[in-house]
Amino acid sequence: MSDLPRDPSGPGSSCSVRSPRDAYAAPFSFGMEPKTLAFTAAAIACTPFAILICWNFFLPLLFRLFSLTVGSLLGWILRKGAEGRRSLLIRATAENEAQFRESRVREKHDTSSGSDDEGWENIEGSIVGSSGNGEKGSRDWDGIVGFFHPFCNAGGGGERVLWAAVRATQRRWPNAKIVVYTGDHDVSKENMLSRVKNTFSIDIHPPTIHFIYLSTRHWVLSSTWPHMTLLGQSVGSLFMGLDAFSFLVPDIFVDTMGYAFVLGLCKILFPDMPTAAYVHYPTISTDMLDSLDPKTPVGSQGVNAGKGVGLKGALKRHYWKVFASIYSWMGASVDVVMTNSSWTQAHIQSLWGPRRKQRGRENPIAVVYPPCAVNEIERAVEISEESEKRRQKYLVYIAQFRPEKNHQLILQSFAEFVKTGTPSAKEAKLVLLGSVRDDNDSRRVYQLRLLVNELHIKDQVIFQLDAPWSEILQWLGKAFVGVNGMWNEHFGIGVVEYLAAGLISVVHNSGGPKLDIVVTDVDGEPTGFLASTPSEFAEGFEKALSHPDPLSVRRRARLSSKRFTEEEFARKWLSELEKLVAMKS
Repeated sequence: MSDLPRDPSGPGSSCSVRSPRDAYAAPFSFGMEPKTLAFTAAAIACTPFAILICWNFFLPLLFRLFSLTVGSLLGWILRKGAEGRRSLLIRATAENEAQFRESRVREKHDTSSGSDDEGWENIEGSIVGSSGNGEKGSRDWDGIVGFFHPFCNAGGGGERVLWAAVRATQRRWPNAKIVVYTGDHDVSKENMLSRVKNTFSIDIHPPTIHFIYLSTRHWVLSSTWPHMTLLGQSVGSLFMGLDAFSFLVPDIFVDTMGYAFVLGLCKILFPDMPTAAYVHYPTISTDMLDSLDPKTPVGSQGVNAGKGVGLKGALKRHYWKVFASIYSWMGASVDVVMTNSSWTQAHIQSLWGPRRKQRGRENPIAVVYPPCAVNEIERAVEISEESEKRRQKYLVYIAQFRPEKNHQLILQSFAEFVKTGTPSAKEAKLVLLGSVRDDNDSRRVYQLRLLVNELHIKDQVIFQLDAPWSEILQWLGKAFVGVNGMWNEHFGIGVVEYLAAGLISVVHNSGGPKLDIVVTDVDGEPTGFLASTPSEFAEGFEKALSHPDPLSVRRRARLSSKRFTEEEFARKWLSELEKLVAMKS
């Protein structure tokens, strides 16, 4: 018999003893007491709600407190530091105006008729707003309007908006001073205004406009941010904004390039400063988010189509969602918001609208169509029975050779159309008109030429690279059809030019061309055709080229294009800007 103690849990034992730990070692208890386990589970379940409450309540509250304390203090410092430059600018404007008037008096001896510069103080009735803000006191407003447009010498559609807005503002408030914040250091004021005149046929009154040259523009270049480009460029724009305000603090601040973060910064530094945004396209949109998922209806569209799969795709999707929230936060601070199309308006409304409502922004987001060269095209391109005889079976696509312009879709559609062998298909030729900006564009053109060879349509496709405006007008005058293949084109100035020239449009069934431009608004009859797939485009080409009465379509198209003139833009622009002047008056 052994004298060792017996193991109660061993064989033959009639009872077992459980330790306190074993008492709550139930499945899924994770070694915790029931009360601790319940508390932990409740905390985990409430975490998403806590994050939402923090994001929607506490963070805005902290943001507001920061704006009222640190932000306002920094803004006061910037304003005091720029007072000297402000005084110099006002004095320089007065001196420039006096010299300009003297030169005008001398010129009167040499000419009997006034130029476009004459009558700057006689505001044109066609562009004066009809609201209560258009009274004498408002007209004499002499504050400083700052336009934030770091690439104002680029010469594109966005720059046409800028200079048309500047001209309308000058004519509406002739005593106001205009400041343009730009990064174009190598361009003098004289050369800048000369290019504006030559490129857009827009005369800017020299004495009241000034340029402030920024040294921080490189922070918003995509090459500076090879990764997380959207966020990087937006953060970089904050450096540009600080750079701008350190030079001069205006009375009204207007962004015409889409830098929402700068507008948000402006409100942090100067809560009482009226701000406006002219949005050409949202930096991020719900369509962009949806395009990441290949299972959505737009999962095959755009340059990021289907890239939201896998770990990398999931990270990209969450990064975009967080950025969209910050973007909506910044944009919600703007007092007056204008968009270039109904498509852009809808997306900006979905992103900025809810927070704008929370912040009490009462001004609705307005659609202000960009000014297009409608009148110039009307003078250069004839639409008549006689001119119809000179039209040839050319299909023109005016677009830069960028990936989103989707030239491949148009080439594939045209190849499918040619294969039909119809009389129209045998005669037709596709003309690709566009500028080549850099080596990437050059490689893209080379790839398109290879695609043309593969599709066996080499003899019916013409590439016209970097064609001057005069040559583009010639093509608009002799072509039959205007084509656009970009998905969700935000507006589509090129499509408006098709209408003004009387071309029958066959354009992508999305974005601005669908919602605003190629619509049945003239006698209930169409001005063109919409398409999405190569087959639909090919069918549209056939309908346009074999239309029984093309002249009637051309006349309707030109009539429809009058919605996009510079005069219409000026009226709507001034109607919105008057709201800001009223806030300062």
